This record gives sequence, C-alpha cells and structure tokens, in this order.
Amino acid sequence: MKTPKNATLDKKIAPHDKKVAQVMQQFKQGELHSGKSDVIVTNPKQAIAIALSKAEGLPKNKK
Repeated sequence: MKTPKNATLDKKIAPHDKKVAQVMQQFKQGELHSGKSDVIVTNPKQAIAIALSKAEGLPKNKK
C-alpha cells in the first residue's frame, strides 16, 4: 500500500531527462567516451555538452 511519502516517487520522468541522467552517470563512473575514440571524458562541461547532444530530438515533457 502506498503512503503519501512514496507518492512523489511515482512521478514520470521525460525521456530527455532520462538520457541526460544516463550520460552523466556514465561520466561519473568514468565510462563516457568522446565520439568514436577511446578518449575518456574528464571535463564536466564536455560531459554536459555530450549529454545534451545525445538527448537532442527526444521529447522534453512527459504527457
């Protein structure tokens, strides 16, 4: 049975936000590569740019 505390956990997350979160998680784990090369991304600003680029075209709002 759900409690009011758990009600906020059921909030739907937009596909755009999921993709950004997934890419940033890869960066934090040290698994994010720049392009097709084997160079691992170490700059957080570059990781954000890659995340936004990969999420481009996905819907920003969940309806």
